[in-house]
Amino acid sequence: QVQLVESGGGSVQAGGSLRLSCAASRYTLSISHYSMAWFRQAPGKEREGVAVVYQGGGLTYYADSVKGRFTISREHAKNTLYLQMNTLKPEDPAMYYCAAVFDWPSPWYKELAYNSWGQGTQVTVSS
Repeated sequence: QVQLVESGGGSVQAGGSLRLSCAASRYTLSISHYSMAWFRQAPGKEREGVAVVYQGGGLTYYADSVKGRFTISREHAKNTLYLQMNTLKPEDPAMYYCAAVFDWPSPWYKELAYNSWGQGTQVTVSS
């Protein structure tokens, strides 16, 4: 397992942008060895996969609801995963979590496929 710490959440107006960060413990392997994903959970709803970057080459997938608006990326030098969120909509507010696994999760949006989770960072969108 790897320790993950999210940051960057906050409140933004609809149409605005936020960038979430997920820092992996410096005592772990490089994040390139892990498949890492962002999930979100809104009140009263199930946790859903937002985006994933697979271990190794960095293949990415996105939920249909965020395609073209969100970008997942990683910075190896800082051992950090990012989620750039643009054109935020009223349906995007949630607690956002990053997750990691030393494996190739299939399907990528299956919550149980990941064994390391951060504590979450809250995103609020005002109209």
